[in-house]
Amino acid sequence: MKACDTFRAPAALKLRPSDAALKLIGAAVKDGNAQLDKAEKKALDQRQTHDIIERIAELQAMLYAQRKHKVLLILQGMDTSGKDGTIRSLFSQVNPVGIRVAAFKAPTDIEQAHDYLWRVHQQVPVKGEMTVFNRSHYESVLIERVLNLIDGAECKQRYAQIRDFERMLAETGTVIVKIFLHISKDEQRARLQERIDDPDKNWKFDPADIAQRKKWSEFVRLYERAIVETDTDYAPWYVVPADSKTQRNLAVAAILLETLERLKLDWPAPKPELKGVKID
Repeated sequence: MKACDTFRAPAALKLRPSDAALKLIGAAVKDGNAQLDKAEKKALDQRQTHDIIERIAELQAMLYAQRKHKVLLILQGMDTSGKDGTIRSLFSQVNPVGIRVAAFKAPTDIEQAHDYLWRVHQQVPVKGEMTVFNRSHYESVLIERVLNLIDGAECKQRYAQIRDFERMLAETGTVIVKIFLHISKDEQRARLQERIDDPDKNWKFDPADIAQRKKWSEFVRLYERAIVETDTDYAPWYVVPADSKTQRNLAVAAILLETLERLKLDWPAPKPELKGVKID
């Protein structure tokens, strides 16, 4: 089964803690019988991911050269789910030309003075470009709802607006891939504690993460609702287990590769007028 089929969000989505640790991709045995140990599985995941990323790099170069398609990869997830790590892994071998990452923090005063999609629309990819959203317009139906900046009625209205916005992007040539990195609460606790205990990772720790962690159940409920409400054929959601960093990276890479392969990318046709041209 292909990764896009394996991880496509189900119609009746339930974000269960046990699913965050599932190993749903890659080989699980060696020599046809013996189970791989943890280190061997990790090494295998990394090798497979490396091979997939090499192919992504080749296709991304074609995407840039053709200047025909636009690709938008949206990464959402709880704090510590690995959005930054996924981006580092995905594009470790990719030419930075034609790749752009947009990280959406708390809106500025100017951004707040506009509609909530204003700042997002400015960051969508142009032809030949692949853009990654590290968080996105979905924060407007997640954190803003948790903080009671919008009520239930406005949240429902925003789901419809987001569907319309994404449909417009799709109809004007943008290929949209939305991935929710599904981490368990126990794994988040371990990663937050590591940020506190390891001096080299102290810079990653934000006390606000603790406050948001206390509202874990509310975030889960809102993620479930947002994904179900905005999962469409033109802007599909994929739910990737993220407790394992190597499995997470492998799954996201496989989804992106399959998406790019469906575009039938190739190098631009040769220019006949250049045949025989000599440079003095």
